[in-house]
Amino acid sequence: MKFTLSVAMNPLGQYAELARTAEENGFSSIALPDSLFYSESVSAKYPYTPDGSRFWNEETPWADPMVAVASMSAVTSRIFFYTSVLKLGSRNPVLLARQVGSVAVLSGDRFGLGLGVGWTPEEFEWCGAPYAQRGKRVDEAIEVLRLILDGGMVEYHGKFFDFGKLRMSPTPEKRVPFYIGGHTEVAFRRAARYADGWSSAMMKFDDLRDTIGKLRGHLAEAGREDDPFEIQAVCIDRFGVDGYRQQADIGVTDVITQPWVFDGIGFDGPIGPKKDAIKKFADEIIAKLS
Repeated sequence: MKFTLSVAMNPLGQYAELARTAEENGFSSIALPDSLFYSESVSAKYPYTPDGSRFWNEETPWADPMVAVASMSAVTSRIFFYTSVLKLGSRNPVLLARQVGSVAVLSGDRFGLGLGVGWTPEEFEWCGAPYAQRGKRVDEAIEVLRLILDGGMVEYHGKFFDFGKLRMSPTPEKRVPFYIGGHTEVAFRRAARYADGWSSAMMKFDDLRDTIGKLRGHLAEAGREDDPFEIQAVCIDRFGVDGYRQQADIGVTDVITQPWVFDGIGFDGPIGPKKDAIKKFADEIIAKLS
């Protein structure tokens, strides 16, 4: 089992120290969140809370994940980074391919791309992307990203994206893995079709187990039941050595966590206690399970 440190909603000035401390203490990866802006009002409910409300506010700090990875990779040498998850629906995939390829190369192929559709119409519309047919548009965007990032002179002619022969250089030496987020059947099918893994939002253990079963079914339908496939999980009711073993038993390969939460330290807490919590988690959990 692997362990990933999430830096979501922490002060940006702490990112470098969190990354270095995670690397020094056996974490496999850093997970980067994505939010383009905070709109005063939204015309859709947030899908991952019971009442549809956002659990952050207008002052919550967010960094562009590509910039954040570039910054943190410069002060580390081994730890991997991935977005969990980047909102693809409001972005142009050709421009994004340039960013992803650059980050992958500059980090020494230590980058994976976690992708979701996005949930708020305002992010689509105010970034110049249509909210209608967003799922089909995202499927094409994933195809465009994979095509360009795999290298060579390529072209694409789809319903939403169309371009003649082009090449982006340099190409990452290692294939950039894609992970798909989302808790719908459409998202599961998308993950089975396009991705190297699936990334969860906050879920209870029983729901996570059922979801992994559904994912396995979709992978079998796609003829990929024997392919390596990551399950990156944020499980909110199984902790400790036994709890993480239970997660591994149902198929979780990568636990996403913020160890300082267990010590009652908030997102805006000081860096010192957060580093101590990372070291404590490494001693008590990672050393016994990795």
